[in-house]
Amino acid sequence: MSEKKEWVLKAFRGEKVDRVPVGFWHHFTSEDEWLHGFSNPAIIEKNIEGHKRFIREVQPDFIKLMSDGYFAYPNPAIAKGKSLQELATIQPLGPDHAWIKEQVDLVKKIKQEFTEDIAAIYNIFAPVTYLKWLLGEVSGGDDLIADFLVEDPEALKNVLDVIAEDIASLNRAVIEEAGADGIYLSVQSIQDQRVSAADYQAVIAPSEIRVLEAAGAVGGVTVLHICGYEGARNDIHLFADYPAQVFNWAVGPEGITLKEGREIFKGRTVLGGFENGKTGLLYTGSKDAIQAEAKKLVAEAGEQGLVLGADCTIPSDIAVERIQWVREALEN
Repeated sequence: MSEKKEWVLKAFRGEKVDRVPVGFWHHFTSEDEWLHGFSNPAIIEKNIEGHKRFIREVQPDFIKLMSDGYFAYPNPAIAKGKSLQELATIQPLGPDHAWIKEQVDLVKKIKQEFTEDIAAIYNIFAPVTYLKWLLGEVSGGDDLIADFLVEDPEALKNVLDVIAEDIASLNRAVIEEAGADGIYLSVQSIQDQRVSAADYQAVIAPSEIRVLEAAGAVGGVTVLHICGYEGARNDIHLFADYPAQVFNWAVGPEGITLKEGREIFKGRTVLGGFENGKTGLLYTGSKDAIQAEAKKLVAEAGEQGLVLGADCTIPSDIAVERIQWVREALEN
């Protein structure tokens, strides 16, 4: 293992390191392609080429491998308009399904483009997220999940458990077969007031915890991303006991600083600090302002158990030097 990879993994574990690592990422395909890459080589090739460019231009401290194209979990039991009773017939795809095998190939192909040995974590979504996207859209479907939870929470939990079995298989495969160092699991509170914290923890959380545990069981690092995509709001306390090593959330929108978050997550490593959108400092600010913010974030949160990054994916057209400015600020 290279010194660079070991340094980042030490930071993930909350150990003392010489410099705080920096990690930013963005999508390499358009939103309308995210769900349509399975058995569509053109979209997957676009994703691989994007990683290749990013690695050469940014020379990142570590990388999140984007699963662009594979956002749609292709279980035949799930489709728009399906009732919960129909969904309840769901069976796992199994570890040999092409959707899993293609993602193993994707990770292998991206890793072939590495110019050095760096830590790589693969993007995974929560079982409930895969479900709601197939029932609704990439930002939607929450009302249907809430409907199901009200109708029959146990039936919904069983559906999520089956999906979790496949996502656990995917985790094991990308770590053991493809050589990813771990996963970046994206979760999100259900955006519907009918779903209480107790409901979430009883019905939805077990499937997410299973996904994290599967990665950990084969030696993978686990980063939990609490996603604020398109203004979604999260109760980050819901995830305080999840078995992850690193936690990432929308610091500004949720009103919880990196230091406060580290306390909520019981001293474990926190990732983030910068707003990710096109109105944020990282995208619009001057070099001096961005570097001052980077230093301020480290001063406030403390160097140990910290990785600087953003709330979520940054815009795909961001100028590369803006990422470099953050890293330069911490090197000086």
